[in-house]
Amino acid sequence: MQEGDHVAKGDGFVAIRDINPRADTHLLVLPERHVPTFREVGEFPPDEAKRMLDFVAETAREAGLEDYRVLVNVGEGGGQTIFHLHWHILGGKIPGLPQ
Repeated sequence: MQEGDHVAKGDGFVAIRDINPRADTHLLVLPERHVPTFREVGEFPPDEAKRMLDFVAETAREAGLEDYRVLVNVGEGGGQTIFHLHWHILGGKIPGLPQ
């Protein structure tokens, strides 16, 4: 990831633009420390998990999104292709999904 790809940075988290966007706005929020999937989200202490969710919401707000989807793919069967926990923020038109 190059510095220019970042759209936001917080205490232990980063947001980047998806290189293969599936919506008008498609951002990814990643924790800086490695957690393979959402199955292991319990590895985050409660305060860090809350900060992560707050960062997801703040990133969407800063991107100008009022209505949006937040998605996490879990495991290969769930569509996960990068095995580092990340949240998708999808805003605007999303082909194949009702608006």
